[in-house]
Amino acid sequence: MVPRQSIIEIFSTFIQFDFDRFNHWATDPRLRRNMKRHLEQASSKEISENFWAIYWHKSWQNEPTGLAREHLSAYLQEVCFWSTNKTMTGFTSSQYTISDCFQVAIAGIDKVLKGFNPKQGYNLKNYAGITFSNLIRELLRQKQEVDICSDWALLRKLSQKRLEESLKNAGLTKDTIASYVLAWNCLKTLYVPNQATPTRRLSKPDQQTWEQIVKLYQQESKVQLPNATEVVNAEILEKWLTACVKSARAYLYPTVTSINLPRSGEGSGEIIDNLPGQIDDSLLTEMIVEEEQADRNQQQSQINGVLITALQKLDADEQKLLELYYARSMTQTEMAKELNTQQYNVSRKLSRARKTLLKSLAQWSKDTLHISLTSDVLNGISTLLEEWLAGHYSTYS
Repeated sequence: MVPRQSIIEIFSTFIQFDFDRFNHWATDPRLRRNMKRHLEQASSKEISENFWAIYWHKSWQNEPTGLAREHLSAYLQEVCFWSTNKTMTGFTSSQYTISDCFQVAIAGIDKVLKGFNPKQGYNLKNYAGITFSNLIRELLRQKQEVDICSDWALLRKLSQKRLEESLKNAGLTKDTIASYVLAWNCLKTLYVPNQATPTRRLSKPDQQTWEQIVKLYQQESKVQLPNATEVVNAEILEKWLTACVKSARAYLYPTVTSINLPRSGEGSGEIIDNLPGQIDDSLLTEMIVEEEQADRNQQQSQINGVLITALQKLDADEQKLLELYYARSMTQTEMAKELNTQQYNVSRKLSRARKTLLKSLAQWSKDTLHISLTSDVLNGISTLLEEWLAGHYSTYS
């Protein structure tokens, strides 16, 4: 796979497969234009891909069906691809290919976006990778279970929660679901498999069992479904339970549909060409301000780490002098008397300690911020050091 380089590519291109292998990156024109426009509004300041991930996630929270979701789907293409490859190595699947599982996982992007909370310190890609892997594992586990079960074995293995989810997913009404679930409960109560029969290859109940199931359903429906008017028989109950099986298989083992199929009624074009929604541009200004504040906070945290480490490397006398000077506001003469030494020794050691700290901070600025150490810059760093020392020792008693 050729890695994407620019921010525009990262948020506007999608993986195209050749059979079961990565083939190329396909660009969505609308996403590309939208991303380019937002970058222009963000000024010439270089903004990281993580900034845009958080920005589009905030936009998605305001408008879940808009362009933000598609930008994030593009952004997470690579992590979804590698999560799919890694996860499928633990399974042997004769029906699901990497491209199939990739599409199932990326279709679960809403689950990723709903669960992701940047305030908890997660990285969206890391969080998405875990969620995608879980979605694929669940799919493949269900595949191994669902495919080898007969219809009647599957009905016995289903939980009521799974069955209700399957029927809701099929779009059935509340009353219909209640009738189907009651029929299913009656089946499980009365159809007890023979222990000598493999539980995954159960055949449908015999006529006598069906009659018992019908009788139990009629009794229970008077209590549980008092408004039901349909008179049921074995044929109707079998039809309902068969519908339960189809709904469960469709829900647990969904058909994979490529997002690149032509749109209905059109001979060309792709679904991803028809992306709805617009983004509120006022959010961009807010996000840039937040990003700049976050950068400052991060830099301040790094400065604290650099100076505390450098401070700890000073010898005990130098550390004591800094404490007396900044925490207790003593003069060099008072410090010399306190330590029973000469004033010039205090001045020399205090100057050396400051120089050591200044050198550490200047080196960090050069390496991390890529700042040329001109005299003006060094004066600014020296001022920053004084402010830091005053703040650091302000908490000392």
